[in-house]
Amino acid sequence: MPGALDGVLVVSVEQAVAAPYCAARLADAGARVLKIERPEGDFARAYDKYANGLSSYFVWLNRGKESVVLDFRTPDDLALLHRLIARADVLIQNLAPGAAARAGFGSADMRRRHPRLIAVDVSGYGEFGPYRTRRAYDLLVQAESGLASITGTEHAPGRVGVSATDIGTGMYAHAAVLEALIARQRTGEGRTISVSLFSAMAEWMTVPLIARDQGGYDWPRLGLTHPFIAPYGVYSTGDGVPVLISIQNDREFVRLCEGVLERPDLPSDPDFATNVARNSRRDATNALVQSCFGALAFTALAERLDAAQIAWARVSSIADLSSHPQLRRRAIGTEAGETLVPAPAAAFEGEPERFGDVPRLGQHTEWVRAEFAAS
Repeated sequence: MPGALDGVLVVSVEQAVAAPYCAARLADAGARVLKIERPEGDFARAYDKYANGLSSYFVWLNRGKESVVLDFRTPDDLALLHRLIARADVLIQNLAPGAAARAGFGSADMRRRHPRLIAVDVSGYGEFGPYRTRRAYDLLVQAESGLASITGTEHAPGRVGVSATDIGTGMYAHAAVLEALIARQRTGEGRTISVSLFSAMAEWMTVPLIARDQGGYDWPRLGLTHPFIAPYGVYSTGDGVPVLISIQNDREFVRLCEGVLERPDLPSDPDFATNVARNSRRDATNALVQSCFGALAFTALAERLDAAQIAWARVSSIADLSSHPQLRRRAIGTEAGETLVPAPAAAFEGEPERFGDVPRLGQHTEWVRAEFAAS
């Protein structure tokens, strides 16, 4: 079955995570993605060696691409890059601020030369403001955007344990490219897209920001709980399994009391009848839940929670995820053998999930040089 983006040519001068994430999703959909690497390669190739001796980051983010090694400092390689861009539908770059323009393929110039081109600049802080020339990486932007200030516990800020900033930025870039491709079908015109790590995280911080600016509420660091909702948190079973529950409304609290806590009186108690009341005496609310959960084994508690239709989760380890019954995996081919990764979050009914192989550094350079040779 053909991919939705079959026939679309993407030239991606990329490194690390954010831009490669976007380009990988385009490749999954059938686009031809030429990954342009420096002679030393994308530095994400050296992040780790956990994928059969290869970088787990690189294997995950570079499936289905063609690796082309170019040195922009040489006239011949820069000329080849321009020939690639001239035939491309999409140009993506996430080099250091201003580097693409200095090297001779900045988005403004490329769009003037090629009006149908969709040019995507992925940066740390965007194209405006006093930080526009500042370098940025995932954890730095987690800190700068305020995300770290609301992550962790009361004792200290914390890092989101995966590259949330990079991944979120790549997702925004991917969505914007698809919008631009649809718009170009109607207008014939490409677009210039700017996506920054900081803007991505600033949007994610909308609710805490509104709460602070308009309500004077400083969002606390609470670990695995919620500042507005109770009971919402982790409670230990009698056999030591950490279980997280989330009671979103008063109807759910009634079901919790009747079907799990065996306290049908609580919903009529004004101290616990509403979420506002429960949240105002969070410690007492948590103590009631823990008293029940701590008297039950995990399997017995799980049966009660399911029967009462209460949303719950075990606080799983990575080992738990590895054997999780809901985890779907797919294989990616690499030079070191297959690597299993989680299947894509979005599935299309009746269509196979298409994962191309991960390229060796420069694997497709000579092929592409011949294909795009100067006439």
